Amino acid sequence: MAKAAQTVVSFRIIVEQPVIGVVHSLQSKDDLPLDPKSSREGESLAFDFSVRVGPGPTFYGDQVRREGSTRRFVYVRVGQLAGDPSSPWSRRIKIDIHDIDEDLLTRAAKSDGVIETTVIGTAKDGTPICATARPAARRLAEL
Repeated sequence: MAKAAQTVVSFRIIVEQPVIGVVHSLQSKDDLPLDPKSSREGESLAFDFSVRVGPGPTFYGDQVRREGSTRRFVYVRVGQLAGDPSSPWSRRIKIDIHDIDEDLLTRAAKSDGVIETTVIGTAKDGTPICATARPAARRLAEL
C-alpha cells in the first residue's frame, strides 16, 4: 500500500503497577530492545511510538507485529528480553491494536492526540505479566 494512503497516528503504552526494578522495553522491527526503562518505586512506565494506519484499518510500523490476516499487536519486552541479562524473567507482553475502534483512530489522526493504552504490569502471583494483556483502559490523550 502506498504510504500516501496511510495516516500516522501516535500511540502510547502505559504499564501500570510494573514489578519494581524489572526492565521493560518496546520491541523494534529488528527484535532489539527499544527505550528500556524500569520502575524504581512502582511508578508507571510509558512507551511512545508511531503507527501508520491505512484503510481497513490496517496497521504498519516498526513496532507492529502481525498474526494471521488481521491481528496486529505490539510487544513490550520484559527482563532479559528487554536487555537485562541478570533478570530472572524473559517475557513479552502482547498488546493488541487491531481491535481499536475506528472512531478513536479517526479522532487521533485528526488531532494532535495519542491513543493511550494502559495495561497492568504485575500478575496475581507478583511476577511481571506476559502473554496477551487486556487493556485496563484505552483513550485519546494529549501528546
